[in-house]
Amino acid sequence: MPSATRSATGPATSRLPFVVWVLAAGTFLMGTTEFVIAGLLPEMADDLNVSVSHAGLLITAFAVGMIVGGPTMAMATLRLPQRHTLIGALAVFALGHVVAALSTSFTVVLTARVVTALATGAFWAVGFVIATSAAGSASATRAVGVMMGGLTLANVVGVPIGSFVGQYTGWRGPFWALAVLAALAAVFVGRFITSTKQRAAVSVRAEVRALRQGRLWLALAAAVLIMGGVLATYTYITPLLTDRAGIPAGAVPLVLIAFGIGALGGTAIGGRLGDRRPMATTITAAAATAPTLLALIPASNSPVTAVILVFLMALTGFTVNPVVTSLAVRFAGDAPTLTSALTTSAYNTGIAAGSLVAGRALDSSLGLTGPALVGAVFAALTLLPLIALALSGTARPSRIVAQHTTGADTGERHATNATVTSVG
Repeated sequence: MPSATRSATGPATSRLPFVVWVLAAGTFLMGTTEFVIAGLLPEMADDLNVSVSHAGLLITAFAVGMIVGGPTMAMATLRLPQRHTLIGALAVFALGHVVAALSTSFTVVLTARVVTALATGAFWAVGFVIATSAAGSASATRAVGVMMGGLTLANVVGVPIGSFVGQYTGWRGPFWALAVLAALAAVFVGRFITSTKQRAAVSVRAEVRALRQGRLWLALAAAVLIMGGVLATYTYITPLLTDRAGIPAGAVPLVLIAFGIGALGGTAIGGRLGDRRPMATTITAAAATAPTLLALIPASNSPVTAVILVFLMALTGFTVNPVVTSLAVRFAGDAPTLTSALTTSAYNTGIAAGSLVAGRALDSSLGLTGPALVGAVFAALTLLPLIALALSGTARPSRIVAQHTTGADTGERHATNATVTSVG
């Protein structure tokens, strides 16, 4: 197993530490549980005796849990061994799915989703820091891409499989499967991330003080809006596909695969182009996302066109994500742990806001096309913080404190200064 030790300023290596891939597997589970609801929404609504729009609150509640859980758990566990935090988060994650699978009450399932989201926020906040620290500053963006790739792969593989299985076993089947896989992931984390032998002093005040950087908040605002735009539409994509485009319910998982492939491609494109031209990449992608979502309104009555647009909205929307994530970390300076949590919170703020407003639009006179209109507005608004960032001049260097490990794949945190320049 490759060591997690990397120089903060050393050259990039051709291979990332294995621990990064272990953590990406964890984010795969987190991404699957967050988005699999979209493919199970009608079944869950029927079984729990609520409307489809009301069942959509299960996605909103998870996002809210992530919003609160990310920063809160990051600060609460800042001085705890990271290995213990990750294992504990996976254990709570598994337990939350067991409770949901056993319940017949919508309120209990909703509560379980919030608790599960808190655990997910803790895993993301700590896992992100371990991954970037293990890779070193020269490969930190690649580590971000791999971590987000686990989340994106969940849309390609996890969500469609969960939706497919749910149609034959009921929605509880995927929940049981996720509980078992989370338990196995906890064992894997215990195997490949060793116990901390010695903790370096970590200042909560320094983490908070570093958040005064205005450009950080512009990057986070872009993350909120672009994710809100895409997920406002994606949350209620199943009824749009079945009731308007005329796609059979059994074929919906295939459309979700198309969305996942688009998201994976967008993440790869953003990671590749964003290092050289971050602002050009994000502005172009956001500008393409808005009309793509808007086109769903008149064109979603055709199954072929609907599938193409679902693919394109993922491709363009997810191109923005790795770039704004990388920019946020660069702008944060001394707050790598809190910033990673805030980035996760930003995306989930977008998911919560987008899905909530889209649910209201679905119940309005706009009907099935309402969520797409909401998404288009969110995506268009993404251009505002991105243009502000471009005008502010992102080429100024930002001081980053890279928290890296001193042993093989440990959870120890040590501060090392490095200068990273963001190319506008």
